[in-house]
Amino acid sequence: MLCACSGEKFKFEEAVTQSPESLATRDFSASALSSRTGTVDWESKLEDAQVDEAESTLKEALSLNYEEARALLGRLEYQRGNFDAALQVFQGIDIKILMPRMSKAISDSIRKPKLRGGSRCGVASIMSLHSVSLILEAILLKAKSMAELGRIKEAAKECKIILDTVELALPNGITGGLCVGSKILDMFHKALELLPKLWIQEGSLDEAVTSYRRALVKPWSLDHRKLADTQKDLAAILLYGGVESKSPSQYKTQEPAFLKNNMEESILLLFILMQKVLYGEIDWDPEIMDHLTFALTITGQFESLADHVEQVLPGIYNRTERWYFLALCYGAAGQNATAINLLKKVSCHSEAKHKIHLASFLLGAKLCAQVPNESLEGIDFAQRVIDISIDRNEHLNNEVHKFLGVCCGNAARMSISDFDRTKLYKDSLNSLNKASQIGIKDPEIYFNLGLENAIQRDFGPAFENAIIYSKINAGCSGKGWKLMALVASGEHKLKDSGAIIDLALDEMGIIDKLELLRLKAVIQIAEENPKQAVETYRILLSLIQGLDEHEKNMDEVLTARSLELEAWLDLAGVYSDHESWLDADICIEKAKATRIYSPRCWHATGCLFEARERHKEALVAFSVALSIDPDYVPSIVSTAKVLIKLGHDESLHVAKSFLMNALRLEHTNHDAWFSLGLVYKMEGSMQHAADSFQASHELKVSAPVHSFI
Repeated sequence: MLCACSGEKFKFEEAVTQSPESLATRDFSASALSSRTGTVDWESKLEDAQVDEAESTLKEALSLNYEEARALLGRLEYQRGNFDAALQVFQGIDIKILMPRMSKAISDSIRKPKLRGGSRCGVASIMSLHSVSLILEAILLKAKSMAELGRIKEAAKECKIILDTVELALPNGITGGLCVGSKILDMFHKALELLPKLWIQEGSLDEAVTSYRRALVKPWSLDHRKLADTQKDLAAILLYGGVESKSPSQYKTQEPAFLKNNMEESILLLFILMQKVLYGEIDWDPEIMDHLTFALTITGQFESLADHVEQVLPGIYNRTERWYFLALCYGAAGQNATAINLLKKVSCHSEAKHKIHLASFLLGAKLCAQVPNESLEGIDFAQRVIDISIDRNEHLNNEVHKFLGVCCGNAARMSISDFDRTKLYKDSLNSLNKASQIGIKDPEIYFNLGLENAIQRDFGPAFENAIIYSKINAGCSGKGWKLMALVASGEHKLKDSGAIIDLALDEMGIIDKLELLRLKAVIQIAEENPKQAVETYRILLSLIQGLDEHEKNMDEVLTARSLELEAWLDLAGVYSDHESWLDADICIEKAKATRIYSPRCWHATGCLFEARERHKEALVAFSVALSIDPDYVPSIVSTAKVLIKLGHDESLHVAKSFLMNALRLEHTNHDAWFSLGLVYKMEGSMQHAADSFQASHELKVSAPVHSFI
């Protein structure tokens, strides 16, 4: 259900002669009653005959009927806090008989403007509006008395009578040109507000949601604040109630057809409330933003949340808080570059005079750890947190040293200088080891420790940390098993690596299983079992096809598509090695159909041309790959290899430049070192050639079947 339109304020007509004082507001004190009978000897008698004596007194003094007298007496008892006595008085009013008369009185009292003159005339009704307002107040106080006595469900039913009575008289709500008595409308608004709260107190959330929707589907002349509060309360109960409440059949026509569930209804209500805040209809309410943040977060609509944060008027959040909030939104949406740029503003010189925002620096370190190109900025963020948070809690130190270690490792792999690379690798391991010793068992620390050791070819600690990581995760993480298998393959224990994969396959979810199946096929190729590898790829591709037909999670679908691409290109390599050119071409075309602008697709095309000794076509394909990704190392190395085969002096210089660039990007690439050795040999630099061949041999001996990263 959506919000109802907020109606205009409407006036009420009083269809009886004005009395000096309204019966509905006249205050009758206990002393006024007791003055007729004395104050000492008759106190107990008033207690014993309270109802009859007071009713008779009121009827004689004010010429009231039976129901009006009881309504006034009940109000008196309610105001004195005598809820039992008030309820006893109210029970004497027969609401079922009065309800149709009250509805008729309300409907008859509505005056419509004439076509000319604008004069209004009232229609005489059997029951006066004074009496109607008095009885409605009595019903409301009866419901409140029951609630005070713990009879919540009965109180809700009594409260509902007020809504039924007014709605029977005004089936379309209070639309333009209609006027009703102000006292009646006041009682009606109080009942609208009270009823859902009673149902919540009773635990009947479905009834509460229905009551809120009932208040919103028709215009009931609620002011902006009350209407907004009703919308906010409905949004909250839809968000946190834990039940999927369907609209009653009588409200189906007013419900937007595009709302599929409670979550969508709640989000739409909150969007409307945010618009009201922006247009100044209501004041800023932090609860609205809290509810909206929760709703959009659990539905994954982080960019929409960022849009609403950006729309918040200046002064609500200070600059640092706004940047931090937006960075959280964009980071969760996967736009890490945007988030990091926002966090850089927090650390700029213009913010130096403001209070340090520690959370922004920590978030910056975390996001930079996920973006290798921002690793140096991540080191700066992390170091700021360490400088600020000396002797703070263990969790903070644990997290910041973990991010610092990851950023140092990423920076080392991108460093041009050997000295800087060595220092950064050392800092990476030191930070990760320090994080692991703090005392908090964070599995990601052990995984990153294992990964950094594996990249540096220190396979013993790498395998141990991978095992610790898997134990903490109870063997449920695919990347832990994958790291163990790759470490084992780096030690040339291919059978152990395959056994690890087989052991992990039974424990994994579908995406982890697909990744492990691909790694298993790569291991089988390394073991020179091409038939088994082809069969494994067949199983992998069939699982991916089945996943595409049933999976609705876009992240998993995209991951599966990427694995499909890799599988076809791996198969193309297998067929190319066995000179089955037609099958290799088919596999490459399948891969290009999945993602034509993939550098690896064009690299595989170039490798196929190179295997057929069609060097010019190979260079063109490698050039296309590098135009898509200039830092794609396999194509850089392959281009250099083709240039070396051409054997010209100019080609050698260009090939050497390519290889130096490849080693800058990936200094552990043994193919690049070997090709560089060939260049040095052809140039006559035997010592440099020997050093390059030595480096190539050592790296190849410890190379895994697949890259660790």
